[in-house]
Amino acid sequence: MPPLILASTSRYRRALLERLGLPFTAVPPSCDEEALKDPALPPQALAERLAAMKATTTAAAHPGCVVIGSDQVCALGDELLHKPGTAARAVDQLLRLSGREHRLITAVAVVHPGGLRRHTDITTLAMRPLDRAALERYVAVDQPLDCAGAYKLECRGITLFKRIESQDQTAIVGLPLMALTAILAELGYAVP
Repeated sequence: MPPLILASTSRYRRALLERLGLPFTAVPPSCDEEALKDPALPPQALAERLAAMKATTTAAAHPGCVVIGSDQVCALGDELLHKPGTAARAVDQLLRLSGREHRLITAVAVVHPGGLRRHTDITTLAMRPLDRAALERYVAVDQPLDCAGAYKLECRGITLFKRIESQDQTAIVGLPLMALTAILAELGYAVP
C-alpha cells in the first residue's frame, strides 16, 4: 500500500487517525491556509476548499502517497467563529453561542494515485443558555483556546449543550473517521 500521510499539525486529528491502527506520517500542509480563506465563500465551501488544498498541495510534495487533508469551520449562520486564542475571546464566543444553534462543518479530502475523494460532515449543536460566570468557569477548566467555537466536547464542553446532531462524533473533534475508514478501505487499506 502507498504510504499514508496526514497533512495536518493538529494533535486532535493525529490522535483520531491513530485510532485506525494504520501507520502514517503527519506533516504540515504544503499550502498557506490563511491565504486560501476567502471571506466570500460560504462556510461549507471554505471547509471543503481548505481540506482539498491541504491534501493536493501536500500530495504534490509527496508523490505516490495517499494524503489526507481535513478542515473544520464553526458557523453561526454564515459567520465563521475561529479559534479564540485567548480566554477572554473564548468566553465572548461562547456567550454568542449561548442558547443558540450553530454548525460544525468538517471536510476531509483524500488524494491518492488515482484521484481525489471527498466527504463533508455537518454537525448541528444547540447550546444551553449559559451566563458569563458559567462560561468563564468552563474556559478555565478546558482551556479551549485552540478550538473553533471555543469548546471541547470530548472534555467538559459536553456540559454546555442540550442537543448535538451528528452522523459521526469524530467529525466534531476534526476528522470524520467513519467516512475516512470507508474511503481508505475502498483504496485497499486494511481497516479494521
